[in-house]
Amino acid sequence: MSEKYQLKFSDSMIIIPFVMVFVIWFVYWIEIKFGLNFNKYGVYPRSFVGLRGVLFSPFIHSGTSHLFNNSIPLFVLTGIVLYFYREVALKSLIYGGLLTGFLTWIIGRESHHIGASGIVYLLFSFVFFSGVLKKHFRLVAVSLVVIFLYGSMVWYVFPIKEGISWEGHLSGFLIGLVFAILYRKKGIVKEKYVFSKSEFDEMFDENGNYIPPVEVEESEEGIIDQQTITYKYIYKEDSE
Repeated sequence: MSEKYQLKFSDSMIIIPFVMVFVIWFVYWIEIKFGLNFNKYGVYPRSFVGLRGVLFSPFIHSGTSHLFNNSIPLFVLTGIVLYFYREVALKSLIYGGLLTGFLTWIIGRESHHIGASGIVYLLFSFVFFSGVLKKHFRLVAVSLVVIFLYGSMVWYVFPIKEGISWEGHLSGFLIGLVFAILYRKKGIVKEKYVFSKSEFDEMFDENGNYIPPVEVEESEEGIIDQQTITYKYIYKEDSE
C-alpha cells in the first residue's frame, strides 16, 4: 500500500464518521427549521412506497434523544470498522445498510421505521463476530471492548420496549453476522506461526528421520566425487 493511499484512507477514517453524524443532525435541523416531518420517508414494511425508506430511514430521527443515542455509537463503530476492517469497510457500510433496511421492510410491523440504529447494530454485530471468527488477538480485543461498551444493546433486538424498532435492530444484527462470516478471510486474519529452521533441523527430514551427512572430496582435476556411504549393522544374538 502506497504512502499516498495510506494518507487518504487515514483521512477517511476521521472524515466519514464525522460526515455520517453531521448528516443525520443536519436532516433533523431542516425538519425543525422548516417545520417538516420526514417520518413518512422511513421504511414501511411490505409497501412498495415504503421501500424508499431503505435509502432514507437511517437519516431520519424522531427527536434529539433518538439522535444522541445513535450518534456516539455510530461515530465510534464506524471508525473502528474503517480502521480495523479497511478492505471491506465501505462494502459493509453500504451493502450492509441496504440489506438491513430491506430485511426490516420484510419482517417489520406496519409502521414507519426510522433512525440509524439499524446501521449501529449492523456495525456492532460485524465488529464483534469478525473478531471472534478471525481469532486474531487484536481483533478479539476490539470485540471485547465493543461488547463492554455496547453489550447491553443486544437486549433491544427483542420487543422489550414500545416505540422502538426492534425489527430494525434485529435486521442489522443479523446482517452484521452474515457479513462477518462472508468476510472472515478478508483483511487481518490469524497467521500460523512458522519457526525458523536451524542447522540442527536440517539433519532431519519432514518425518523426523535422521539424514546422515554425505562426505565429498575434490580430485586433482577439480571434479567433486561423492563417496559411497556404507552402513554396517551388527546383530547380537540373544543368549539362552
